[in-house]
Amino acid sequence: MKFYNLTVTLFLLAIVPSIQAQEYKLGKVTVAELQEKQHVSDTSAVAAILYKKSRVFFTYKDKVGFSLNNEVTYRIKIYKKEGLDWANFEVPYYVGYENLSDDKLSFQDAVTYNLEAGNISKTKLNNEGSFKTKVDEDWKKRSISMPNVKVGSIVEFSYLLKTENLVKLPVFDFQYVIPVNYAEYKTEIPEYFIYKSILKGYVEIQSDEKLVNGSSNFENQFNQMQSLNYRQINSSYIAKEVPPIMEEEFIDNFRNYQASIHNELERTRFPGSPVKDYAVTWEGVAKTIFAHKDFGDELKENNYLLNDLKLILENIESKEERLNVVFKFIQDKMNWNQEYGYYTDKGVIKAYEDQTGNVAEINFILISMLRLAGIQVNPVLISTIEHGIPVFPSRTNYNYVVAMAEIGGEQIILDATHKYTTQNILPLNALNWKGRLIKSDGTSSEVDLVPSTASVDVYSLTAKFNTQGQISGELKSRFSNYEAYKFRDKYAEINTDNYIEKLENLYNGIEISNYVIENKSSDLLKPIDESFEFRATNQLEIIGKEIFLSPMMFFTIYKNPFVQDERKMPIYFGYPLVKKYFINIEIPDGYEVESMPKGINLSTDDGSLVFKYAMKRNENKIHIVVQSESKNAAVSAGVYPMLKDFYKKIVDVQQEKIVLKKI
Repeated sequence: MKFYNLTVTLFLLAIVPSIQAQEYKLGKVTVAELQEKQHVSDTSAVAAILYKKSRVFFTYKDKVGFSLNNEVTYRIKIYKKEGLDWANFEVPYYVGYENLSDDKLSFQDAVTYNLEAGNISKTKLNNEGSFKTKVDEDWKKRSISMPNVKVGSIVEFSYLLKTENLVKLPVFDFQYVIPVNYAEYKTEIPEYFIYKSILKGYVEIQSDEKLVNGSSNFENQFNQMQSLNYRQINSSYIAKEVPPIMEEEFIDNFRNYQASIHNELERTRFPGSPVKDYAVTWEGVAKTIFAHKDFGDELKENNYLLNDLKLILENIESKEERLNVVFKFIQDKMNWNQEYGYYTDKGVIKAYEDQTGNVAEINFILISMLRLAGIQVNPVLISTIEHGIPVFPSRTNYNYVVAMAEIGGEQIILDATHKYTTQNILPLNALNWKGRLIKSDGTSSEVDLVPSTASVDVYSLTAKFNTQGQISGELKSRFSNYEAYKFRDKYAEINTDNYIEKLENLYNGIEISNYVIENKSSDLLKPIDESFEFRATNQLEIIGKEIFLSPMMFFTIYKNPFVQDERKMPIYFGYPLVKKYFINIEIPDGYEVESMPKGINLSTDDGSLVFKYAMKRNENKIHIVVQSESKNAAVSAGVYPMLKDFYKKIVDVQQEKIVLKKI
């Protein structure tokens, strides 16, 4: 079992040549489609895309050059009331260009179809159901809310996106969380443009490609119509009966594995001109980002920090301690406004004054103060888990920025936006495979965001019970690294009584008393230590003269988390994790051990997953030691059968009971 390195080569999308396009036309909704009560291959589907078609083509305009047009058509069937949201649709478009005209987007041919008295009725979308919204300085979106939609309806609409940005073609998704009966993506690309295509997902795609004659009519400066003739590459990609992509247990972002096609401009080759390379490099991305006033200029600001820095670093010499003091100071002082991005909004000076800012403002303040403290530090761009995994080098692939300090050859990654992060402990949604460290000179390097050091949970439990079935004891727990961060992030602000109630429910209804916790919201570099006493009446079973007890008591796992017959997506654990259990059970007077489960020592072929389970009797006590370990943050779907069997054995052995009999 090897660590799953996510590269484009691992997105397995089957390509089958030679296709025959199916004929789907707007307005050709049938009675049979409207009468359909459930999806033919997925009866649980709340809705289905009956067809989706996209045509990407180029037009030419004098003094502007080529523009890109993306015409997309949908026909969607609503099967259940939970699917009514599929009658609402929105499309974002970009307006933040410096040298290009804003993108333009318009909806058209939007109709809702219903069956009334055996006849097809049509309700067209009017202006009241169409909206235009500003998302931020760079993005707007258009939305529609289809009229007269109910269970059984079919909605049909199309939109046209026009853009002068030829660097990327719009992404086309073949797969959604509802079934797709038919999806067709066509591109008509003049021979002057060479695009690199990347296919993602696990869906069979039929493809075809032809070199044909193309042309574009345009009006010259004298208002005369002219025609530009050229050869063009016509490509077609078709997917049929596409199953829905479903969220699964142990997955980072299931949309990373959604069947789709991405195209990036590699080069242009116009007649009489040299070939021009457009493939964006990471160095180009770094230089472009640093050149932006809300990035590079903001990182140069630091005078506003001098007075506070002198106060907090008085008599502190070592860089390690300086880093700790500066990080804690910024973490405590600044408050994140929940806004992402790697550009500042109001600027670092105003954010510092307000003690509130977005991700970039807070971590830029941290970077600047660390630099003033004599520590080498640079920004690291991240795409959070929900934002997806970058496919091409691009500024828009990232939505987060953190700091990477270096002291004595050791790299330390820091994020001051969250109150419980520490050195090399990032928010969980930032653990998205790789980040990109960038410098003002345009150089950059890849940063592995996956933790290499295992987080560890240690549980020490002592218990005794009587012949009436009452059990009592003490539990001491310790959580370190990401397990400590998860605990703090989830429970540090919660009322202790409320937390104890949650814990009692988690541990199968035990009754907790004398609860004590250390380092819950302070001393974040230290592990969390938790202890309490407990009582319970439901942890064992008495039948006649025999007592039956689960060795791991309320830690027992009763269900295998992997129940699917097969799996296509990788299995994501987040970070390496070790769990250790030391359990001591006192045998009541008048009883002896009749049988105990045998120990087990499981390991995958490469040792990346380990489970050890052992117990022995020593006089009137039973000692149980359990250790589970996952050494990788994720594994490929190819090992799923072995993983499923591995956990089945764990569950099976934990179901076996200790049996005591009365002497």
